[in-house]
Amino acid sequence: MGEETRRGPVTGRTWVMLVVVVLLASAIGIALGLAIDWFPAQGSTIASKIDTFWDVLVIASVPIFVGVATVVIFSIWRWRMRPGEEELDGPPTHGSTRLEVIWTALPTIVIAGLCAYSTVLLLDIQDSPAKGTRVVNVVGQQFAWTFATNENGKRIVTNRLVLPKGEAVQFKVHSRDVIHDFWVPEWRLKVDAVPGITTKYSVTPSKTGTFQVVCAELCGLGHAFMRQFVTIVEPAAYAAWVAKQTAGAGAAGAGAGGASAAKPDGKQLFVAGNPQTNAISCGSCHTMKAAGTTGTTGPNLDTALKQDDAAGIREMIVSPGKEIAEGYGANVMPPNYGQTLSPQELAALVTYIDKSVHGGKQ
Repeated sequence: MGEETRRGPVTGRTWVMLVVVVLLASAIGIALGLAIDWFPAQGSTIASKIDTFWDVLVIASVPIFVGVATVVIFSIWRWRMRPGEEELDGPPTHGSTRLEVIWTALPTIVIAGLCAYSTVLLLDIQDSPAKGTRVVNVVGQQFAWTFATNENGKRIVTNRLVLPKGEAVQFKVHSRDVIHDFWVPEWRLKVDAVPGITTKYSVTPSKTGTFQVVCAELCGLGHAFMRQFVTIVEPAAYAAWVAKQTAGAGAAGAGAGGASAAKPDGKQLFVAGNPQTNAISCGSCHTMKAAGTTGTTGPNLDTALKQDDAAGIREMIVSPGKEIAEGYGANVMPPNYGQTLSPQELAALVTYIDKSVHGGKQ
């Protein structure tokens, strides 16, 4: 009888002690959850709202976790089976309708509130961009990103994204092969790049600096190396960058329908590829000082090709799996440059790389 009394209904004093434990543990958990620096520095105007939503989730979820864990641990301790009780049945019990209503209603209210909050935030993020917002077309391809935009009536294609601080930009994201995911952690936004579909989102960069562009979707053997950079600069610096880019583009485009069309620009192919033929840029994955590229997916060409002549460079472009540089995996470099580049483009690219690596005149 004494055993039954000791393990019978929970007394009011015990309930008070459990509530105190839950409150104290929840307060400590919330404080730790809010103190931890979960994310990189905020780099967009929407980042602070997303971080605030995260804090709300921490505040809402920690007490629920602590409460459930406390009840489970207390129940295991109080009503555990003791030696000699292996054959005993527990006493007959009847559930509490009031308690069932409470633990059904409270989670429903919490979840509904969080859903409403997240819906409002999502609609805020997805607001249509204002007229005149800069549009950047993002193309993902194993294993690099290419960016294209129009400035001053001229198209700029590059493998390193540059944007002005404080000006809204809309990204239209595409994929040429498999599913990728366009993500800049500092902006707190990401979107899938899906073959055959254009996905999009808008953001206003709020912090200058250079940040990583990451693929957040497993896309193949080179997925971990599908990282490039976005540089956010002041508007004046961006205007200077655009002037430099469009000056080159203007010279190249002046003869697009004339004689220069038969003489491809090797540097342009190296830095930006050829979006019309799906030829991805070499600079997306390789570092080469003359081109100003800093890719790390593949070897540094300034050193890796030092001992190779033009024929060897051509062989490495059209048959990249024949010889793999030490420290790099196979099947990372696209094997179809022989098809996506015309003979003239391939020759121009080989000549440009050969001269750049061996110090010839450009």
